[in-house]
Amino acid sequence: MPSIDFLRVRETVTIAQVLELLGFVPVERSGDQLRGPCPLHGASSPRSRSFSVSLGRNAFRCFGCGRSGNQLDLWAAAQAVTVHEAALDLCSRFNVDPPRLAGGERKGRR
Repeated sequence: MPSIDFLRVRETVTIAQVLELLGFVPVERSGDQLRGPCPLHGASSPRSRSFSVSLGRNAFRCFGCGRSGNQLDLWAAAQAVTVHEAALDLCSRFNVDPPRLAGGERKGRR
């Protein structure tokens, strides 16, 4: 069975779209950087800035819980599913056919 081309999913679905699905509301914005409460560990203050996102790099890091990664990692953590399941779910939500790799390659995971 062909594997998911995670790189192509990440090129199609942005971290901004994932943040919108999560209902993330930034407290601060500077260029393509967003800061706000972490949607993963449930920051206690709505004014928290522990969660940092780079829209240009499609990357996040929380300085509270220590989680970091790309949009697939974020959705996987938020939904408590594997990255594979997260990729399929995001493709479904955005009406994108899941891009597949031929021959079972594992290209594009990170």
